Amino acid sequence: MEEQETVAEGELKGDKEAQEGHKEKESHRAKGKETLASLKKALAEETAKSQDYLSNWQRTQADFINYKRRTEQERSEVGRLANAALVLSLLPVLDDLERALDNVSEKLRGMTWVDGVELIYRKLKATLEGQGLSEIKAVGETFDPNYHEAVLEIDGEEGKVIEEIQKGYKLYDRVLRPTMVKVGRGKDIAREASDTQAKEDE
Repeated sequence: MEEQETVAEGELKGDKEAQEGHKEKESHRAKGKETLASLKKALAEETAKSQDYLSNWQRTQADFINYKRRTEQERSEVGRLANAALVLSLLPVLDDLERALDNVSEKLRGMTWVDGVELIYRKLKATLEGQGLSEIKAVGETFDPNYHEAVLEIDGEEGKVIEEIQKGYKLYDRVLRPTMVKVGRGKDIAREASDTQAKEDE
């Protein structure tokens, strides 16, 4: 009997140990599941962080490329503006040479010094054109306040440039100096008034 009790106790102990072993295994599994879940959560957080870092890096790289492009553009614009100031200061010289050559009498036309002045004028104009200077067309064109400065209104086709007083110039696509012009106003206003008066007198 004693033997049976010992065997029963042994079986009980074995069952308890098995149960405890089973509980321990369950506990390890639960801890393993928790650890796995926390690892998955940590991995997801780190993946999100790395995506955030990547997008920030890409944004910064794009900003840097835009900054480089903008500074290069500003540098070239500064060079153009420096040229604009120089070219603008040379325009009166070009105007004076042109006026002088337009007013040379026929008697002086064939003289070498007049030819020399004309050559200087052509060289100066060619040099300025090489720097991006171009004349603004005016006579016969429709009046455009972006390119023309109206000085007078005279008889002629309404809204058209009739006469050029001073040449205008552009430096590349930017107006350096507008053309001073006389613009047509349509019918002669004085003549129109006298026609109206004549009709009233009849």
